[in-house]
Amino acid sequence: MSGAVQGFYGRWARLYDLIARYTPGIRRLRERAAAGLELEAGDTVVEMGTGTGANLPFLREAVGPTGTVVGVDVTRPVLDRARRLGNRQGWRNVHLLQGDATSPPVDAADAVLGTFVVGMFDDPAGTVHDWCDLVGAGGNVVLLDATLSDRSYGPVVNPFFRAFVALSTPPTLQVRYDRDLAADLDRKVRSARDALRERSSAVAHEESFLGFARLTGGRIA
Repeated sequence: MSGAVQGFYGRWARLYDLIARYTPGIRRLRERAAAGLELEAGDTVVEMGTGTGANLPFLREAVGPTGTVVGVDVTRPVLDRARRLGNRQGWRNVHLLQGDATSPPVDAADAVLGTFVVGMFDDPAGTVHDWCDLVGAGGNVVLLDATLSDRSYGPVVNPFFRAFVALSTPPTLQVRYDRDLAADLDRKVRSARDALRERSSAVAHEESFLGFARLTGGRIA
């Protein structure tokens, strides 16, 4: 992942942390994502793009003190915030690694979670296939992302989403781009979900936040 992306999220780590934790309704989404992994005590779960650690409490609770939680992120400042969270909680089985989610520094896991991250990849489908290989048959992969709403009121609410995407896209805060960033994001999210469905024996999907938030989980065949 580019240095521009790392620099962007590094500069805005504190604001990103506040949005990740305190956006109305976001806690329930994160709880649902963790539940979709179907984790059991003693399992190993890897979160790709763990950010400031907003999902870690739910993952740690699901695997218990005998399980293992691994958080992977490319940006050190956001990982530092996640580490402070783990230190405050005294978690000894939560391990945070600086690395690229497209080539994660782990060999195996029972489940993988990707939250608001697949839209950053050049090849989201290929990356999801790699995550499926990581967990193997019977493992679970869950994707939580935001994209354009395809509900009947989409034409009314999508302009606000497009503005949000433009303002939160590295490396700058410009609001006019030569390409449609929201459409690019939508394409990548759909590509990642298609790859997950292709590899799964069972799939669950739900939408919320006016259709912007998409949660898809698959049990790998």
